[in-house]
Amino acid sequence: MESIGIGIAGFGTVGSGVYKNLEKNGSLLRERTGASFSVRKVAVKNPGKKREVELPAGVVTPDWRDLVADPEIRVVVELMGGVEEPLQLFREAILAGKIVVTGNKALLAEHGHEIFQLANSKNVPLFYEAAVAGGIPIIQAVRHAFVGNRIESMQGILNGTSNYILTRMQDTGMDFAPALAEAQELGYAEADPALDINGWDAAHKAIILASLAYGKWIPSSQVYVQGIEGVTAYDIRFADMLGYKIKLIASIRAHEDGRIAVRVCPTLIPHEHVLASVSGVFNAIWLRGDVVGESLFYGRGAGQDPTSSSVIADLAQAAAVLGRGGNDRGFAAHDLYGDCLPMAESLSPYYLRLAVEDRPGVLAQIAGILANHDIGIASVMQSQGLIDGKLPLILMLHQARHGKMQEALAEISSLRCVLAEPRLFHVEPTKKV
Repeated sequence: MESIGIGIAGFGTVGSGVYKNLEKNGSLLRERTGASFSVRKVAVKNPGKKREVELPAGVVTPDWRDLVADPEIRVVVELMGGVEEPLQLFREAILAGKIVVTGNKALLAEHGHEIFQLANSKNVPLFYEAAVAGGIPIIQAVRHAFVGNRIESMQGILNGTSNYILTRMQDTGMDFAPALAEAQELGYAEADPALDINGWDAAHKAIILASLAYGKWIPSSQVYVQGIEGVTAYDIRFADMLGYKIKLIASIRAHEDGRIAVRVCPTLIPHEHVLASVSGVFNAIWLRGDVVGESLFYGRGAGQDPTSSSVIADLAQAAAVLGRGGNDRGFAAHDLYGDCLPMAESLSPYYLRLAVEDRPGVLAQIAGILANHDIGIASVMQSQGLIDGKLPLILMLHQARHGKMQEALAEISSLRCVLAEPRLFHVEPTKKV
């Protein structure tokens, strides 16, 4: 029975959960993996701080370099948060030949190419199940269960905070600001919720999934990201009347010409779509492979226990590698797919809500601009009565190129009859049940 020394860098919610659950289920892990895990050191910024989980004397250190320098530590678990300091830890740990387990999505999304290049050159395995969708084992699924598939597409709800806010807006009719305040009060949103509501938390996860599916790291500058701040109670209500729910959807697709498209934005999802039923803080990923067909992954996307469950699963994988030797590559680069599809060329149907003057000829002006940009109108809905002194006009638009849509939107916004900033959201046309 092998004892594997591990070091944990960062002892916040997830780090303390990993320690607690290793203690709780240590005997179960020994039976299933043939190895035991011994936490040799825990690096924290403030060693004197009172913590939820008490650590044995001599385990705590203020410097993560002590983990790298300790010859008895064979696996380093990085749960520090941030980017620059964890990147330095990765570099030094890899050069020291230590396996690294992480949940740091931002680090991998921004520096994945460099990190895995270095790891492969040194034959050091990296594991990062906890970086995407908390306790949902999507990384293992894409890397191993679907290794014989070309991944045609993935769509996911990858941020529990934004999904909770949109769910509450749907269920109660409240607007964005009070729904966000409620999420913060309940602990589902941070005091500074920017990365959750502006879409970038989900975008970092989408970049990681795209890299696994398509064998290359997508620059964040080539990912289209739109947050949920612009979604109003009116949009939720109008979408529901049209047969849709609004969700923050991460969409990852390989097009027929091999180019890859990655976007994260509020999207109208048909009521019948499997993702439309995902509510509250839950996450889900809907995946289509050319061999397996459709698969759905659903579960808690954050929190101490779900995320620590993924970290511990990676520790078990690390133990297997240490036991049998070799290198379980965390990422395999290949050239089977092309570059990113520019967002301007991407096709989608759209939902467009305008606040306009209540007079004849307004719709004709707007329809004329759309026609000039080869954008067809599928349906028109006009609210009964004014809202804030303005007439809401909702247009469901046929599939159009994003670039053309933006050009048309700029012209429509400049019309004197348009009284407020338009709201434009993508629409998911395919009803996946």
